[in-house]
Amino acid sequence: MTTKHLRIGLVLALSTVLTACGGGDGEELQQWMNEQRNLVRPKIVPIAEPKVFEPQAYEQLAAVDPFSKEKLTQALQRDGAQSVANGALVAPELARRKQPLEAFPLDAMTMVGSMIRDGKPVALVKVNNLLYQVRPGDYLGQNYGRVMKIDETEVALREIVQDAVGEWIERTAALQLQEGAK
Repeated sequence: MTTKHLRIGLVLALSTVLTACGGGDGEELQQWMNEQRNLVRPKIVPIAEPKVFEPQAYEQLAAVDPFSKEKLTQALQRDGAQSVANGALVAPELARRKQPLEAFPLDAMTMVGSMIRDGKPVALVKVNNLLYQVRPGDYLGQNYGRVMKIDETEVALREIVQDAVGEWIERTAALQLQEGAK
């Protein structure tokens, strides 16, 4: 036998095997799918009946409307009176001319020294690499901070700030001497 005959025999054997596998029009497969479909039945849970709606009577009809003009006017008058009382503390601060060191927050300032000039204490405060002389009565910081006392190690201030509810209150603050500050 030659290689040519061997090749032809091999091709005939393969074609016979492939034809045997492909026959039957898939009847067995179709039968199996129908059996599986019949075995699996979905379970449908019935939907619960809707609750019956029971209307409720509105009982707040006689109460004050929270959006009425009268209620708003009363609240504005009450707030206005309160702000006038609180504003008395800050009003003089708003009326005066601001000093240069009020443009900077206190944490941007450093006390680098103190001295006595003309019998009065003077603090040396450094801001942005510039040195300023501060005397009692001068203003520092952005919270209307007024210098109350200067000693060798500290500048004591009185600030006017708003608390959590918006009322103006006084508080104390201080700038401590920073040793070795450059």
